[in-house]
Amino acid sequence: MANALYDTGRNAFLLGQINWSSNSFKVVLLSSAYSVNLATHQYLSDITAGARVGTSAALTTSTPGAGVANASNITLTAVSGSQITQFVIYRDTGTEGTSQLIAYFDTATNLPIQPNGGDITVQWSTDASKVFKL
Repeated sequence: MANALYDTGRNAFLLGQINWSSNSFKVVLLSSAYSVNLATHQYLSDITAGARVGTSAALTTSTPGAGVANASNITLTAVSGSQITQFVIYRDTGTEGTSQLIAYFDTATNLPIQPNGGDITVQWSTDASKVFKL
């Protein structure tokens, strides 16, 4: 699979239910125990807790422009656990059953990575697509 947007996440943007500059977004690091389904997975609750390796603080400097989502790089501290093979951006509502899945990544520099208790930084692309492009 390649990096992609969840169908329900794209639809939520089109319906005006998600605002990249004002909603809270986080990254969840995942092990190979997660099997992505871009068509049917909608909420964080669709990702089993056993597949989650770590969760970031909220993304900052979330700015849109020309259909491109941009944000500051993020660092997750003291990450340990299973090998990380993928990660997901989701809109954090504070409730797993309403936290909308947005973007799926399984292709990135240094993936897969085995956490060792140290920090893991996610650096967004510097090209025209930044975090992702609608």
